[in-house]
Amino acid sequence: MQARMHFMEELARLDHDILAMGSKVEENLRKALEALKTHDAELAREARAGDEIVNALQLKVEDQAAILIATQQPVARDLRELVSILKVTDNLERAGDHAVHLAKAAIKLAEERGFRQFDRIEAMVETCCAMIRGAVDAWIAHDPDEARRVAALDETIDREHKALVHEVLDFIKMHPDLSDRATRILSNSGYLERFGDHMTNICEATVWMVEGAHVEL
Repeated sequence: MQARMHFMEELARLDHDILAMGSKVEENLRKALEALKTHDAELAREARAGDEIVNALQLKVEDQAAILIATQQPVARDLRELVSILKVTDNLERAGDHAVHLAKAAIKLAEERGFRQFDRIEAMVETCCAMIRGAVDAWIAHDPDEARRVAALDETIDREHKALVHEVLDFIKMHPDLSDRATRILSNSGYLERFGDHMTNICEATVWMVEGAHVEL
């Protein structure tokens, strides 16, 4: 009984760190967007620096999960939970990298006042933030139904990305002299599209952890 209590306490600590990891990724993403909108290179650098915290939390969580697997020899759902932790942290770290890419773009564009398309980028970021909160909450709550609902939000990001691609390509045809800056907007949109994919992966890991079934959401 005492061993079981210790195991559950350790899982609770891991949940806390995963929540902190997700919150930091969201914070960095929001800073990167604001930096892009306001030409604030310093804020963009803050977003980049914040990724170090995300990486440190990933290593902390994965090391502790590995220790629990080795020392507790979990089976069935307990084992799936620990394995899924590795999937969750990996996808959070990769999503954090895309926030960094957006921040880097903000630094490069800080001095430029040419073509900048924000409406769709901002809408994509808002959906990404909703997905990261929802995906992490669903994982911590062991709620596969919520995970499925959150994963469905990725369709919104995909639609915005496709629409932005068409808009930017049309713009380039009309303003070929601004093609370099316009294509940077496409890159930013691509980062956010992949961000949503990583949140979907976390939702799939939640379903697998609870139901033991591999699903493609």
